[in-house]
Amino acid sequence: MICDVTDPVPGAIPAATLIVLCATPGGPPAVLMVQRSRAMAFAAGALVFPGGRVDPGDRLLAGTAGDEGAARVAAIRETLEEAGLAIGLDLPAGTLEPLRAALSAGEPFGRALAAVGGTLHPERLVPFARWIPPHRESRVFDTRFYLAALPVDAPPASVDGTENDRLLWASARDVLAEADAGRASVIFPTRRNLERLALFDSHAAAVADALAHPVATICPWIEDRDGERWLCIAEGLGYPVTAEREASALRG
Repeated sequence: MICDVTDPVPGAIPAATLIVLCATPGGPPAVLMVQRSRAMAFAAGALVFPGGRVDPGDRLLAGTAGDEGAARVAAIRETLEEAGLAIGLDLPAGTLEPLRAALSAGEPFGRALAAVGGTLHPERLVPFARWIPPHRESRVFDTRFYLAALPVDAPPASVDGTENDRLLWASARDVLAEADAGRASVIFPTRRNLERLALFDSHAAAVADALAHPVATICPWIEDRDGERWLCIAEGLGYPVTAEREASALRG
């Protein structure tokens, strides 16, 4: 179903994630994935896009931009923390690692950013999707997904070694193939978004698709089909696969 955002899922935790696409010669873009630590309570060991909860500091930095602005700031901050990439940020030379270290030490994002003379550019993120999978009453995330291209001068991405213990660049199709072969773990929303990303041969094509499908909040539901339970999402939102047997769906 498509959720009524005027009446969100009670207790849903605001979160944001960034889909970073990197152009490759003669092939589909590579997407940045990080592997969640097996010690984490949510999606332990799964490959996910960089992201996490929206913090109070993200709301302060967003100002009058509200929930949408706060989610963009959170996506930028989490990508910096988890992968060492300044997406949606302009930073003076030599300040990326000090900024990342300050965040790791618990410094508020706004204060740390001001200390290094950096500026936020949340408008560089393109809204792609919004999901509220109500699969665990005690841990329901309201996650906004954004698209961004990897800057040509970006440094190599590096894992944070705390929440995530591995990162990789691979095409969406290759990540799905790894999951199908049992060599990777991918939760239901990530899988559906990878299937959608696999349709595109460039970041520009992904952005065009995002603009063609205005973001609607997706709330998966369970449906009985011929005696089997299926986890489903609404049609018409740009996703080539809209249902998966519950028995095979990894829900986090």
